[in-house]
Amino acid sequence: MAENDDDGRPRSGPPENQIEESLASVREALTGLKFGSIQLTVHEGRVVQIDVTEKRRIKPS
Repeated sequence: MAENDDDGRPRSGPPENQIEESLASVREALTGLKFGSIQLTVHEGRVVQIDVTEKRRIKPS
């Protein structure tokens, strides 16, 4: 079921260019990441924040 905007009109998704920009940002975050996680924060159907947590293990000497 589609949600409505504050004025009662059906809410549409983000424009195609915003989706492409979001995907490019996620690709960039993935580049070089071997172990870790990426968390996306979405407000009103738009990615507004990307958090990257990288895990590194130190080998015992």
